[in-house]
Amino acid sequence: MNDGPINEGKTKRKERMRFVSAEQVAQLAGVSRSAVSRTFTPGASVAPATRERVQKAAEELGYHVNDLARGVLANQSRLVGIVATRPEVGFRAHLAAALAKTLIKRGSIPILINTGQTEDELLAAQKMLIGHRAEATIILSGSPPESFVDIAHRNGQPLVVIGRTEPDADHVSAGNTEASGKAAVAFFDNGYRRLAVAASHSATSSIAERETAFRVVAEELGASVSVGRGRDSDYDSGIGAARQLFAQAEQPEAVYCANDLIAFGLMDYVRKTLGLRIPEDVAVIGFDDVPEAAWLSYRLTTFRQDPAVMAQRAVELVERRLANPDLPPAYERVIPELIIRDSFKP
Repeated sequence: MNDGPINEGKTKRKERMRFVSAEQVAQLAGVSRSAVSRTFTPGASVAPATRERVQKAAEELGYHVNDLARGVLANQSRLVGIVATRPEVGFRAHLAAALAKTLIKRGSIPILINTGQTEDELLAAQKMLIGHRAEATIILSGSPPESFVDIAHRNGQPLVVIGRTEPDADHVSAGNTEASGKAAVAFFDNGYRRLAVAASHSATSSIAERETAFRVVAEELGASVSVGRGRDSDYDSGIGAARQLFAQAEQPEAVYCANDLIAFGLMDYVRKTLGLRIPEDVAVIGFDDVPEAAWLSYRLTTFRQDPAVMAQRAVELVERRLANPDLPPAYERVIPELIIRDSFKP
């Protein structure tokens, strides 16, 4: 096999990727290599005139500090891993974006790992992050196995889990129980007695919490509750759940959807396929308040999770853990706000 062209290509790439070095900056500025290092080290002592010459030379050459090398020396990088399954979908996409923005503002480098929810897939993601000396890991999807938590603790790496409760990890969760109970009460107080919840078979702990809390409160009030579940927690599942719920002899008067994507699918099926009106024939409440919920096609009444608030809480937990690794696990709970639009008006 002739791999000459391949090796030649690698050589050319290496030649092109010749980053400006601190030594080149020192030569142009007429100072020592250590003076360049001190100039770009926060808090280091360097004469104002020297600092000015070094900064001018660095700007002229296009020099940037080698953060990777500094991370190796410190045995820690500024990387923070964001581990998620299907991070492009629904609320998770907005939460991942908010985390990236918050981490960058902090001076961290977010790295998004799109992974599955099995133990092997999560451990593979963790191996990658530990290998690159990531400063912390934030998990948006799936429950980390005990071995994942143990490895994080052994390496002194802060671990924050969002949207689920892990006894040995710091976590941020939404007030699923409070919001879902409030939805049941709101429907009941408005005279609805045939209620339903649209969820999914592959439910995360958050989706399961919302379904259970709604059913418990609604049944305690004396309402009947039917359940429709799609395959996943997405738009198609909303359609699937709607097919199940409205195929019954006693069709629901009001439906609580475990997230907005499910609500969109259900609303489109109810209006386009069944010819029913929302909210006149069927009232609908969702959960998340993704931007599409405010679109004229939906105008969905829903519980708002604020991705910026949840991201800020998660990063604060990372900083808390870095400052004091021996603190007990922290639990941050963010209670969603009910946003009233047209699909249900209390």
